[in-house]
Amino acid sequence: MADGTRGKGDRKNPPDDEAALSARLESLGDRLATVRRPTENDSRSPQTADTTGMARGLRLSTELVAGVLVGAAIGWLLDRWLGISPWGLIVFLLLGFAAGVLNVMRVAGVAPDRTK
Repeated sequence: MADGTRGKGDRKNPPDDEAALSARLESLGDRLATVRRPTENDSRSPQTADTTGMARGLRLSTELVAGVLVGAAIGWLLDRWLGISPWGLIVFLLLGFAAGVLNVMRVAGVAPDRTK
């Protein structure tokens, strides 16, 4: 049929794209069957790996939030002390965000740690 639908008698001869997709799916199944699955004797179980991933995610998010909050607090205090109302908060909020992103990149290993 011209609109891409198949009739009932057409099911035995799938189109080329379906045959290619079936071949790729079968190849993927074969490759997945050969992948080594973790056993009980492995030093790191999947539950431990999930826990360490969650801990790393919490640390990264804490680094970002802490940078933003510290920047906002410093900006708010400068606004109160110097009377430059929104500008201190805006500037230090942006600086805190930049510092938080830099800390996240350092902890993740993307940016080099220059403090060592």
